[in-house]
Amino acid sequence: MEHYEEIHGREHDSALAVNKGIEQPPIVNPHFRKVRRQRMTTDQYMEGIRSGNITVLSQAITLVESLLPEHYAQAQEIIERCLPYSGGSVRIGITGVPGAGKSTFIEAIGDMVTGLGHKLSVLAIDPSSERSKGSILGDKTRMETLVHNPKVFIRPSPSAGSLGGVARKTRESVILCEAAGFDVIFIETVGVGQSETAVHSMVDLFLLLQIAGAGDELQGIKRGIMEMADMIAINKADGNNVQRAEVAKSHFANALNLFPMPDSGWRPKVYTCSAVEKTGLREIWSGIEDFLKFTRGNGYYQRNRHRQAKYWMYETIHEALRESFYRNEAVESRIARYEELVLSDKKSSFVAARELLNSYFEDIRK
Repeated sequence: MEHYEEIHGREHDSALAVNKGIEQPPIVNPHFRKVRRQRMTTDQYMEGIRSGNITVLSQAITLVESLLPEHYAQAQEIIERCLPYSGGSVRIGITGVPGAGKSTFIEAIGDMVTGLGHKLSVLAIDPSSERSKGSILGDKTRMETLVHNPKVFIRPSPSAGSLGGVARKTRESVILCEAAGFDVIFIETVGVGQSETAVHSMVDLFLLLQIAGAGDELQGIKRGIMEMADMIAINKADGNNVQRAEVAKSHFANALNLFPMPDSGWRPKVYTCSAVEKTGLREIWSGIEDFLKFTRGNGYYQRNRHRQAKYWMYETIHEALRESFYRNEAVESRIARYEELVLSDKKSSFVAARELLNSYFEDIRK
């Protein structure tokens, strides 16, 4: 509220406060004192992360995702200190068309994976509204069993306008989770179809989840995302849908054979499963282990990790340059004038952009 009243000699700053001139409701607990939580030090964050404290881990990820300049320095320090303890997990990206049952699949296979002795972290990316910029972040509600598993950490994050099906800070979140002792990490993308490419640049295995009986099975497997998939799972192979799932499996397998051999040297395989009936999950996990064994044996696993590290270094440079450009005071003062020139057809968009960039670099050189 904009106005607060003094009640019992102190500020009434609860959600019950109403506008000035209206009688204030009584305080539920007159002895309550609002205590501002002290900001944790980097050492405290590291101690909590390394001990596997998921509350501290969540707070650290929130700090990393923050856009506030005062949080940036500490977030980078935490990431740097977590790096020596990272890299030991299996990173698996899971994508698929909306309605393919990604959350149900993750819950089912997650229970099985933790039963094999692994610690699992699920980084679920939730789409953000283009209008309100908000996100529901409801993935936990769809994993009711998994959320109570002590060996599992689930973290929903908003995409916040990021392309590629992942959030801006997903890769940094992976590093923190690995430092906390999680040896299997699932990255569930937003499920937007063919633009989910960024996740492929941060995982060891890319799993494409599909369903049968929803029209043309090959309609949703355009070349871009199909070429990135290391494995395809046809979900909802249960009840009357079993036969259709097997037919879809055959269609997908034939389509994969038309593509060139991937750089990994591994020909992607197709599986059928039912997340509801928990069938086919063992075969999928066995296929994941076979893929990892194969790529580690031929050196692709490490080459891929190195390529990804290089890719994200340049992505970080691009992001930093973009933010520096738009936060430059001289650029801010010129943009409105150039927008008017473009809208009045006095300058083309390309010329206006080039002149703005040239003036920006001239200011830097000065």
